[in-house]
Amino acid sequence: MKTIRVVAALIVQGGRIFATQRGYGAMKDGWEFPGGKIEPGETPQEALAREIREELDAQVAVGNLFETVEYDYPQFHLSMACYFCTIESGKLVLKEHEAAKWLAPEELESVDWLPADRELVRHLLHRQKNGALI
Repeated sequence: MKTIRVVAALIVQGGRIFATQRGYGAMKDGWEFPGGKIEPGETPQEALAREIREELDAQVAVGNLFETVEYDYPQFHLSMACYFCTIESGKLVLKEHEAAKWLAPEELESVDWLPADRELVRHLLHRQKNGALI
């Protein structure tokens, strides 16, 4: 099975996490954490900074790796490295997504996440349950 390596941003501000609704492709309308594919020659952190610039017109500081989610979709295996990020400059402008929301930890289950992102939400909720803030 083909493996696709991607990165996702857990953009945190004021105790909330930024979530986006996919505006294209087979998984259109599903909710996800913004990010995208790692291009040849890029580090995951470089790919994530580039993807956020391209998709949301903002500069982010890529922080620590939170989790790498491994998920088998019917057509491919997804390996998604998820990093905490903060906005350095710019405003989050939706260029490819239909909608976006800032979600508090208790609101994370209020949207219809794509399957791999749902796994990530489980990890975030586990971390919060154990007393660690986002």
